[in-house]
Amino acid sequence: MSTRIAFLKGHGTENDFVIVPDPENAVDLPPAAVAALCDRRAGIGGDGLLHVVRSAAHPEAAAMAGEAEWFMDYRNGDGSVAEMCGNGVRVFARYLQHAGLVAEGDLAVATRGGVKRVHLAKDGDVTVGMGRARLPEGEVTVVVGERSWPARNVNMGNPHAVAFVADLAHAGDLFAPPPVSPASAYPQGVNVEFVVDRGPRHVALRVHERGSGETRSCGTGACAVAVAAARRDGADPAVTGQPATYVVDVPGGRLVITESPDGEIEMTGPAVIVATGEIDSEWLETVAR
Repeated sequence: MSTRIAFLKGHGTENDFVIVPDPENAVDLPPAAVAALCDRRAGIGGDGLLHVVRSAAHPEAAAMAGEAEWFMDYRNGDGSVAEMCGNGVRVFARYLQHAGLVAEGDLAVATRGGVKRVHLAKDGDVTVGMGRARLPEGEVTVVVGERSWPARNVNMGNPHAVAFVADLAHAGDLFAPPPVSPASAYPQGVNVEFVVDRGPRHVALRVHERGSGETRSCGTGACAVAVAAARRDGADPAVTGQPATYVVDVPGGRLVITESPDGEIEMTGPAVIVATGEIDSEWLETVAR
């Protein structure tokens, strides 16, 4: 007789995730199983998977257990492991609240990108402390068809190439990863953001996420875009001494990004749990082979 594995489905600005609660790290989730679960036709469907594990039970997070009880073992939609996912952290925190494991207010979540500070607000929004951006040296170029743009290399715990364009349609269909050069700038691949201005400190983006394709939203990408826009606009908080807040429209909604003079970045936006269910373990074992 097959057993059942609980799952939930959630999204943050339509960046959607399969959520697998597994406090003791007992569920085997090899890349093929994750990819099958995230398949929108043959599986549940999602841009990625949030594996919910107690930090103390996971070898990659045990050292963070004293700071954060829960570890977000995040996987991309193709099954590959990722360092961080900003929208994923918000949905992860909403799941913990939904399950009665945390209440409104502040909590810490362990990720491969370090411990992230989260605030669950009464109005339903979730704010995540995303840490500081790193701005690696060197010129980067993004190409789509006959067009090319200089891009800003921004690392938010995962790599981004941010290109400011005249029209979001210039990004093309984004079915395949846009070529980025030099390849040596991103040895593990890269998330590529195409950005247009909507108004003062208000931008909109489309994004091709490494391992997932075009998604409706990318939290770390929105942070990378805000950082790149602040440098472009002469609003670097480390220089001005003033926080820089940008409204970032994504295809799935809106995020608000604030960078402080000390470099710390906060992202605020919605997170929703939409469904619960059960996975047939026999099916999962079959697709994982």
